[in-house]
Amino acid sequence: MKITMEVRNETTIQEFILEGFSEQPEYHVLFFSCFLSLYSVALIGNILIILAITFNPGLHIPMYFFLFNLATMDVICTSSIMPKALEGLLSKDSSISYGGCMAQLYFLIWSASSELLLLTVMAYDRYTAICHPLHYSTTMSKAFCCNLATGVWVLCAFNAAIHTGLMLRLNFCGPNVITHFFCEAPPLLLLSCSSTYVNSIMIVLADAFYGILNFLMTIVSYGFIISSILKMRTAEGKKKAFSTCSSHLIVVCMYYTAVFYAYISPVSSYSAEKSKLAGVLYTMVSPTLNPLIYTLRNKEVKAALRKLFTFSRN
Repeated sequence: MKITMEVRNETTIQEFILEGFSEQPEYHVLFFSCFLSLYSVALIGNILIILAITFNPGLHIPMYFFLFNLATMDVICTSSIMPKALEGLLSKDSSISYGGCMAQLYFLIWSASSELLLLTVMAYDRYTAICHPLHYSTTMSKAFCCNLATGVWVLCAFNAAIHTGLMLRLNFCGPNVITHFFCEAPPLLLLSCSSTYVNSIMIVLADAFYGILNFLMTIVSYGFIISSILKMRTAEGKKKAFSTCSSHLIVVCMYYTAVFYAYISPVSSYSAEKSKLAGVLYTMVSPTLNPLIYTLRNKEVKAALRKLFTFSRN
């Protein structure tokens, strides 16, 4: 463990050890194969969605604009976590520098909180399209959508900066083993020899806003959406409305399940096993399934991808 002496005879940790899945070394090859496959599919799938939306004018509408932002955040989320996790499974050296750990924490918080807000914005977009179709084009104007997306990116970047800044002010002078396969706030706080009261308060506030409040807003939006769909007279209209919402609703349920399982609990009740499982779900499984769900259930995206492949071959 690399340490440096401070003036007050305290020691400050210069690197952390990511415990990862070290308690199950016999499964490292299996884990590496699974995680590499998930990362590859997530990276390729989300990049294809970004390219398809970018180069297809027919997809330059609010629903796909927000999907473009969601895919971008998925790429940031997986790319900030997976390379180091894969390296830890391959080699015996599972260390990460203090600066690298803080950078990983920042990008994880930024991407995860952005995805939660984007899911809420996407629910509002579907609510406006189905419940107020006559006002949709004026309500969800290009300028308004750009402002929403910019607001999400900036607000969540600021949120990540606050949490990372609060973590930087802490002293780490004891054990340096993080009981996770990436740098996450709860296990880091358990290693600190400083008071973590302010950090814990901010985590609770962030959980309340990004988790609970956004989840309730999404549920309320879908309550109105389902009510409007059931009032439609034609079966074809109901089918079309449900098809435009079902993909997003599946992603919402999947993502919030993992987030609630991991974070809506006090830091003192932190469980390494539970957190690792949830971490796999929202940093690997969810970004992998998102492009598949949106692609397999969406004719417009599939058509755009076919055009993209045709153009690349030509």
